[in-house]
Amino acid sequence: MSSWLGGLGSGLGQSLGQVGGSLASLTGQISNFTKDMLMEGTEDVPADLLNSGREENEATHSVLRSENERLKKLYTDLEEKHEASELQIKQQSSSYRSQLQQKEEEINHLKARQIALQDELLRLQSAAQSVHPGSGRVPAATASPSLSYGISHHVSAFHEDDMDFGDVISSQQEINRLSNEVSRLKSELGHWRHIAEVQGTQSSDQTEICKLQNIIKELKQNRSQEIDDHQHEMSVLQNAHQQKLTEISRRHREELSDYEERIEELENLLQQGGSGVTVTDHSKMYDMQNTIQILQTEKVESTKKIEELEDKIKEIYKRLSSAEHEREVWKREQERLEVEKRQLTEQCERLKLECSTSQPLARGQRDVVTEEERTLPQSSSAAEVLRLQQALTDAENEIMRLSSLNQDNSLAEDNQKLQMCVQILEKEKSLLSQEKEELQMSLSKLSNEYEVIKNTATRDIDLFSQVRDLKLNLEVKEQELNQSIHENEVLTAELEELDRQNQEATKHVILIKDQLSKQQSEGDSVIKKLKEDLDDGKQRIHQLEDDKMNIIKELDMQKEKLTHSERALSDLQLTKQKLEDKVEDLVDQLSKSEKNNFNIQKENCELREHIRQNEEELSTVRSELTPSQSQDSNSNLKDDFLKERETEVRTLKQNLSEVEQLNEHLKQVAFDLRTENEKLVVACEDVRNQLEESIAGNNQVSLERTAMLETLKCEKAQLEAELCGAEKRLLEEAKKYKQTIEELSSARSLTTSALQLEHERLVQLSQEKDSEIAELKKSIEQMNTDHQQMKESLLSSLEEQKQLTQLINEKEICIVKLKEKSSELQGELDKCAQTLRKNETLRQTIEEKDRSLGAMKEENNHLQEELERIREQQSRAVPMPEPRALDSTTELESELSRLHIIKDHLEEEIKHHQKMIEDQNQNKLQLLQSLQEQKKEMDEFRYQHEQMNITHTQLFLEKDEEIKNLQKTIEQIKAQLHEERRDIPTENSDIFQETKVQSLTIENESEKHDLSKAETERLVKGIKERELEIKLLNEKNISLTKQIDQLSKDEVGKLTQIIQQKDLEIQALHARISSASCSQDVVYLQQQLHAYAMEREKVMVVLNEKTRENSQLKTEYHKMIDIISAKEAALIKLQDENKKMSTRFESSGQDMFKETIQNLSRIIREKDIEIDALSQKCQTLLTVLQTSGTGSEVGGVNSNQFEELLQERDKLKQQVKKMEEWKQQVMTTVQNMQHESAQLQEELHQLQAQVLVDSDNNSKLQVDYTGLIQSYERNETKLKNFGQELAQVQHSIGQLCNTKDLLLGKLDIMSPQLSPGSSLPAQSAEPLKACQSAGPHESPQLLQQEVDDLRRSLQEKDATIRTLQENNHRLSESVAASSEVGRREHEQTDSEVKQLKEKQEVLQNLLKEKDLLIKAKSDQLHSSNENFTNKVNENELLRQAVTNLKERILILEMDISKLKGENEKIVETSRGKETEYQALQETNMKFSMMLREKEFECHSMREKALAFEQLLKEKEQGKAGELNQLLNAVKSMQEKTVTFQQERDQVMLALKQKQMENTTLQNEVQHLRDKESRLNQELQRLRDHLLESEDSHTREALAAEDREAKLRKKVTVLEEKLVSSSNAMENASHQASVQVESLQEQLNVISKQRDETALQLSVSQEQVKQYALSLANLQMVLEHFQQEEKAMYSAELEKQNQLLAEWKKKAETLEGKVLSLQERLDEANAALDSASRLTEQLDLKEEQIEELKKQNELHQEMLDDAQKKLMNLVSSTEGKVDKVLMRNLFIGHFHTPKNQRHEVLRLMGSILGVKREEMEQLFAEDQGGVTRWMSGWLGGGSKSVPSTPLRPSQQSVFNSSFSELFVKFLETESHPSVPPPKLPVHDLKPLDSPGRRKVDTSIPGSSKDVAEPRAGRRTDLSPFLAPRSAAVPLINPAGHGLGGPGHLLLKPISDVLPTFTPLPVSPDNSAGVVLKDLLKQ
Repeated sequence: MSSWLGGLGSGLGQSLGQVGGSLASLTGQISNFTKDMLMEGTEDVPADLLNSGREENEATHSVLRSENERLKKLYTDLEEKHEASELQIKQQSSSYRSQLQQKEEEINHLKARQIALQDELLRLQSAAQSVHPGSGRVPAATASPSLSYGISHHVSAFHEDDMDFGDVISSQQEINRLSNEVSRLKSELGHWRHIAEVQGTQSSDQTEICKLQNIIKELKQNRSQEIDDHQHEMSVLQNAHQQKLTEISRRHREELSDYEERIEELENLLQQGGSGVTVTDHSKMYDMQNTIQILQTEKVESTKKIEELEDKIKEIYKRLSSAEHEREVWKREQERLEVEKRQLTEQCERLKLECSTSQPLARGQRDVVTEEERTLPQSSSAAEVLRLQQALTDAENEIMRLSSLNQDNSLAEDNQKLQMCVQILEKEKSLLSQEKEELQMSLSKLSNEYEVIKNTATRDIDLFSQVRDLKLNLEVKEQELNQSIHENEVLTAELEELDRQNQEATKHVILIKDQLSKQQSEGDSVIKKLKEDLDDGKQRIHQLEDDKMNIIKELDMQKEKLTHSERALSDLQLTKQKLEDKVEDLVDQLSKSEKNNFNIQKENCELREHIRQNEEELSTVRSELTPSQSQDSNSNLKDDFLKERETEVRTLKQNLSEVEQLNEHLKQVAFDLRTENEKLVVACEDVRNQLEESIAGNNQVSLERTAMLETLKCEKAQLEAELCGAEKRLLEEAKKYKQTIEELSSARSLTTSALQLEHERLVQLSQEKDSEIAELKKSIEQMNTDHQQMKESLLSSLEEQKQLTQLINEKEICIVKLKEKSSELQGELDKCAQTLRKNETLRQTIEEKDRSLGAMKEENNHLQEELERIREQQSRAVPMPEPRALDSTTELESELSRLHIIKDHLEEEIKHHQKMIEDQNQNKLQLLQSLQEQKKEMDEFRYQHEQMNITHTQLFLEKDEEIKNLQKTIEQIKAQLHEERRDIPTENSDIFQETKVQSLTIENESEKHDLSKAETERLVKGIKERELEIKLLNEKNISLTKQIDQLSKDEVGKLTQIIQQKDLEIQALHARISSASCSQDVVYLQQQLHAYAMEREKVMVVLNEKTRENSQLKTEYHKMIDIISAKEAALIKLQDENKKMSTRFESSGQDMFKETIQNLSRIIREKDIEIDALSQKCQTLLTVLQTSGTGSEVGGVNSNQFEELLQERDKLKQQVKKMEEWKQQVMTTVQNMQHESAQLQEELHQLQAQVLVDSDNNSKLQVDYTGLIQSYERNETKLKNFGQELAQVQHSIGQLCNTKDLLLGKLDIMSPQLSPGSSLPAQSAEPLKACQSAGPHESPQLLQQEVDDLRRSLQEKDATIRTLQENNHRLSESVAASSEVGRREHEQTDSEVKQLKEKQEVLQNLLKEKDLLIKAKSDQLHSSNENFTNKVNENELLRQAVTNLKERILILEMDISKLKGENEKIVETSRGKETEYQALQETNMKFSMMLREKEFECHSMREKALAFEQLLKEKEQGKAGELNQLLNAVKSMQEKTVTFQQERDQVMLALKQKQMENTTLQNEVQHLRDKESRLNQELQRLRDHLLESEDSHTREALAAEDREAKLRKKVTVLEEKLVSSSNAMENASHQASVQVESLQEQLNVISKQRDETALQLSVSQEQVKQYALSLANLQMVLEHFQQEEKAMYSAELEKQNQLLAEWKKKAETLEGKVLSLQERLDEANAALDSASRLTEQLDLKEEQIEELKKQNELHQEMLDDAQKKLMNLVSSTEGKVDKVLMRNLFIGHFHTPKNQRHEVLRLMGSILGVKREEMEQLFAEDQGGVTRWMSGWLGGGSKSVPSTPLRPSQQSVFNSSFSELFVKFLETESHPSVPPPKLPVHDLKPLDSPGRRKVDTSIPGSSKDVAEPRAGRRTDLSPFLAPRSAAVPLINPAGHGLGGPGHLLLKPISDVLPTFTPLPVSPDNSAGVVLKDLLKQ
């Protein structure tokens, strides 16, 4: 049925399509012919035609627009219908089942109706046969009468050439009949289905089946017959249609041939008329031919226009399709953005959930946290606690030690140290808080910037679309760009630009002031906050001192708690992993953002290049248009131009205000984003607090773990107690055993066999007990080892806890580094945001440029119109005293040359458009500035040129004020530099540089253009004023640079002085410290040294750890990057593998299934082998039992074997369970693979659909591209043709002008030659009168001939003049009257000629205006045509979209049918798999049966084993017969069990077979039901299709009737037009014949005139030669003038170039100065940086000075104590003398020779403090007596021995003087044996320090100037002197022990003093010289 309906519909469609096509071709040909015929009548109406065409175009445009909108609505409706249909298809699958029952009822009703219809049909047949007995038609079936009726109607309708509703009614009847047949078939189908359901599984009768088969065959035959009949009808209809078409085409051809014959006859008539006539008759023929050609060209143009319109409609449709594609792309991107948004929301919800989970943990542990917060307010780790405790203990020790020395000093130092600790703590706190805030800010910024990047991505896409539109607009606008701006505007703009820049500079300075004031206020607030924090810190220090003891107690508790911090570590690791994941996400986002940035930067570069090109093109336009404007522009033009510029300035200001509003809006958005960032920061802080609380909760969990450990210890103790009890029980059991042995010994009456058995049992029991005892001992040892391991684990946990603390520190460092990375990422995101902002600014600039371009176009159009008006005014205003041919020719030539020049200019402009646009983009900013300031400038030039000087002076005053303000700001900045010691902002100089550079660039650009003479003077004045300004600015810059240099020099000098002062103070403090010599201070310093060394080592360890962690983090970072790249590569690989897998999936699934089956079979084989092994074991056991006999060792063997069997059974059970689990896993994997295969197939279909769509789009694009290329080539050809036609028209115009000039010249020549006729005689009066009367009627050449004749007659009649003088007077009067009449007539002719010229000029002006109008109208036509084509294309695209949607719906239906087939295949495969699965289940059931059998066998084996044990016992008692009986019974039972098992297996197999058959039957039933549902669905679909086809056929029939009516109306109209056109042709031929007769008459007249004009031509040719000579002279003069003008212009150009070169030189010098100033500025900045560094060093040194001052005060106090002790010691040792020394001196006195004994006495006196004068008196009193000397010595007399001079030159021991020996002795003793101890570096001070001098004063005179000599002086030793040191040491030297000599002078001063080296002496003075000086004293 469906095929028959399809054939009918296709046939009807073909027939109707052919009819419509033929009618359309016929109407098209008739319309073309009528157009050609009607166009011949219209000759002089081009403007009206254009207007009418334009109106028609506009009307079609509006119609197309409405159609476009309607099609868009249709498209949206179809989309909605498509979606609804998809939903309905889903719903219908459920609704069909419910409708089945209703359908069956309807089928029953339809059966009854069908029977009634059949009865009615039979009646109708009988009636028809009775009415038409002669027809002879016998109906073959029920459908034949209706078919014959339809056929006859069709044929008659076609032959009668008019369609009726009969066809529609017949088709409707046939459709109803077909629907009835369908319903009948459905009812039969329902009947048979009912029969099948009733019968069910029973076998149906074969008779019914045969009947059904016969009915089916009959139905098939009927259907084939009906199909044949329909095909026959279709062929008949087609033949009739073709015949009709051939007849119509034949008629049309005959009519065309008649028309062509008529046209040929008319042409022949015209040619015959032309052959009889001479040359002049060709003009009329030429006009007729021209009109025919014009009509033909218009026809061609109309056809081209129609084609163009069609092409444009196609383009519109293509654009619509592209727009739809873009819309789909947008939808996809929107969905992707929504998915990302959902992911972000999910992440936020996860964070909230984590916060909510961490809150309850935190609430439970707040009590513990509060205690820890009291003790540790800001530190969160145990390492910081330990460091604080160490600092506190150090502080306590220092307080205790320093309180012993001095209480006041100790308090001050304590306070300072505590303040330092507090500051350190506060710094750490601030760092932690800053890191927190940075983390939170980074997170929030990342999230915000991610959203910003999304928004900017969408904006970028919008930008791309806008850029495309702009490109298209630019290409359109490039054809219309014209003349631009004057040069003087740029020069006058510079002054106000300078003013604006100065204003910006002042604004910038004011902003800097505000910022600095804000910074000052912020600094003050920060200082106040810091002071308040200091006060709080002091209070906290007091609290810490109070809680010091509590901290010590809590430390022990915390040490215990730290053992349980492993869970906290695990949580930290989890957080670390999360952070790393976040970092990975951030890295991924960064990579994406970098890609986006890269793309955006590329687009920016492209946009910049595009802008540059636009700017270059604008500059070229300017450069080309400026000279033309300077030539043509007048005062009126300037005024209009100024007004237009003012309007442009206003529009630009409005645009600027809009841009500012946009900027403000963006700022508000940025502020909102910042607030959101702050909120997110707060949220992050909350999250972090909650994490800290969770860490505290983890600490509590660790406490619970300790409790668990304690409980484990308790359990261990309980186990130990239980062990002790077990030992006691064992002892008791041993006692019991002993008692039983005693009982056994008493009971010897029993049999020996029983005793032996009992003995053996006891032995076994004792062995078992021994083994149990050994196991218990082992368990005790294990418990001990476990105990030791617990201890070790506790120790290791302590160590791990310490490591955990270190790890926590490392994690904090990692967090810091992650923060740094996040900050770097944030910086990159900021860069991305900046690039996006730049994009927005570029887009705004492009829009502004487009607006400026539009304004420029409008200006250019206005200028062109004004130029043409001025030319017309000039042409009208030119005075015309006498019209001459030369003027007209020169004017025409100049106009032609101007037209050629304009044409060349236009071509050059079209070529250089791109360069112009680039120059325009480059100079855009300058243009905007100049446009803003043009209004003011032009007003000043027009009205207030004299006020320029006043404005300049005002500007200078304002600039001076601004410079003063700048100086004030610089002074303020200096003051702030002194206060804050920071860098000076260097922006003022930058501003000055910018102003200079901008002014210079503007000056350079402004002098590129040519200037008129009037404007050059103005420019010279402006340049002079500008030079003055530049000089002033340079001087101000120089002064500023000098001030900056002075500032830097003064500040550097001051800083160096301050540094020198600080160095001096440091040196003084060092000297004071070095002078200290107190032992306590040394000990304290040593302790500090040790402490510092320890701290340094710790710091170094920490630094090493940090570096190691840094390196680890770097490696981890690199690894992460590598992992990310590897993941990307893996992703790509996975995608490729997925594609391969999708292809291989079907085969691989089968392979998997085979492998599973193989594995199952292998496992089954293994199980069989195991069962065989078990059966063999059972057999061996039976044999062992049978062969065992009555042996005593059988029981042990049987028990062991039974244990092994039990173990094997357990193993088998476990294996069976494993197998079942594995089987389930295999089934699940198979199901998963099936699901995955279905998904992969769906994905494959989707990919194929996408590929098809892409290929379709590509093909469409290629077609569009080829169409565009073809249209471009056509346009080029049209342009060339137009150019050729233009050239021809111009040539013809030139020829016409030349001919007109020649004719006018000839007329003018004739006028002056009439004057000599005044001197005629009286006899020639009459002929003169006759000539003069005939003159006006005839041409001037006849007059000339008559004048020549009169001259000849005058020569002949000279003799008669004398006689006839009286008559001459009378004749003279008559001649005068006649001459006046001739003059009047000549003047009249001249006036007529002038009027003709004026009319000609008026006509020329009208022609020009008409040409302009034609151009404008043609432009409008082109634009309207373009719009029309666009709309048509849009409509076509919409129609294509509709058809595409319909095709898609059909494709979807096809896909649904395919999917149904695939589903059926899948169902079949699933059935096969189900059968396989059932087979596997059967095998599994078999295996389970086997397992049950094996279990049963095992059970029987157990029973056998029990029976065997009983038998053994009975054997022991001597019962062997019963054993045999039991064995026989067991065998019989085994046989019975085997038979039972076999029967059970058979029953189970039968059951399974029945179940399989049931399942197969159920599957078949389900399959049949599915088929029924499918058939019902197909029936419903066919019904719907039938209804739709009926509706479509009815619609098509109605549409066809409407078309026929319209076509008939058109045919009647065309026939009427043909009649009218034939009438018009006849009238035209009649008129042409009349015109031919009149033309022949005119030809005769013209031939006469030709003969007369031939004579005049000869005369006029001579005149033409003369005129040619005069023209050549005039051309020479013109060339001379042009050369002079060129010379003038070249001179002016050279001057301008020289000026330009001078300005460039000035600019270069100024640039050099600017560079030098920049270098000075950089040097000043470097000096300022160094000064800031010096200030920082100064601050550090000041801090050092304060510390050293404190130390100095301490050392000073210690020094005072030491000096007091020294003074006491000196006073106590002054009255004591060393006995040994005096003894040596005494003995030495006697050993020395007598000559030298005076020296010995003198030395003794010097040692004892006797003065030299007293010694000399003693020597004088007693010179030689020994007794007197001895008495004087011992009694302390005042007499002495006279002194002898010193002899240091003596060398031998005996000859040398005593003083020299003493000196040598001192030298040897002064060198210490042990090197002096080393002091720290800061204790070693320079030699000239004041401390040393104080020490010198405190040391006694004996050791004051003694010093160590050089090593080289240890040569000789006196043998009699004791080896004692002459230099008194300050501390006990290492060389001397306790048993040294005991004189007080040579003893060490104190054992407590520091071990300084002996007092040094300058290297210039040797030790010997010093000792000699000492001796001289």
